[in-house]
Amino acid sequence: MRIVVTGATGNVGTSLLEGLAGEPAVDAVVGLARRRPEIAMPKVEWVAADVVHADLAEIFRGADCVVHLAWLIQPGHDQRVLQAVNVEGSARVFHAVGAAGVPALVYASSVGAYSPGPKDRRVDESWPTEGIASAYYAREKAAVERLLDRFEHESPATRVVRLRPALIFKRDAAAEIRRFFAGPLLPSPLVRRSLIPIVPKADRLCFQAVHSLDAGDAFRRAAVGDAEGAFNVAAEPVLDAEALGKALGARPIPVHAAALRALADVSWRLRLQPTAPGWIDLALAVPLMDSTRARTELGWSPRHGADEALVELLDGMRTGADYGTPPLERRAGGPLRIGELLTGVGGRQ
Repeated sequence: MRIVVTGATGNVGTSLLEGLAGEPAVDAVVGLARRRPEIAMPKVEWVAADVVHADLAEIFRGADCVVHLAWLIQPGHDQRVLQAVNVEGSARVFHAVGAAGVPALVYASSVGAYSPGPKDRRVDESWPTEGIASAYYAREKAAVERLLDRFEHESPATRVVRLRPALIFKRDAAAEIRRFFAGPLLPSPLVRRSLIPIVPKADRLCFQAVHSLDAGDAFRRAAVGDAEGAFNVAAEPVLDAEALGKALGARPIPVHAAALRALADVSWRLRLQPTAPGWIDLALAVPLMDSTRARTELGWSPRHGADEALVELLDGMRTGADYGTPPLERRAGGPLRIGELLTGVGGRQ
């Protein structure tokens, strides 16, 4: 098999490439990224390409499967850039898959695509995917789900898989995730479990996570197998205040969700941190997912717990862990992370 991966140098992309390296059904991988990395990976040919401008059909021609991972989280203060890459870029990817006659497409959707739902039970893949109106990430994920619905209708011969993972963590992605969600003003020594005495406990503030290598394994299985449709991808346990307190050795403290959102809103508007308040809305609103279908039809089973993945990420932030691709390198933020400050926190890709 020949597999093309867009967004191959990111958090999930690098984990997928590691999984494909040991996959006997795969002979060659084309890794697409805006910036060609210096690192070499087994079976991988790097191609510098932007989903907004490149001739994607030419790149995809002859592939057995395209895995579409390319997505921007930042710049949160520039919605036009995010829309152009995330929504319009995805539309170009889907069109190119059809034009090139690629027989299979695997798309990285998200728990963020789901409409508001329950926190006291799990929902399956039939739950509506209209997103969360106040969260740009969720709106764009929902918009791309509609584009994919149209593509499936117009291209019935193409096998389409959409994976909807929970939050995705690993140590090697610590530099990128810190840049996207914490910003340059957070001192690394403070990201230490012994220095986190409390965690917020608010109504509906709980979320799911999955280790990046486990997410990569789910994408590998989707790419090389014959499954179709949507699959939730999340590990146990659910990360509520009690689970977070246990993992971090911290005490849950009751807070009002409105206060958390107000703090995020003010600090985001002042460019003190890059996380828009809509992310709080998303965390409070999205339902808990049931991953039974991924386990039974993909044969997927996570090897890491959600709490283990989170602790690994925090330890990576404290120690400055990174990976040898442009998005995951520490130097992506500039010397002493000055680049993040000069362009405005939340104002650069």
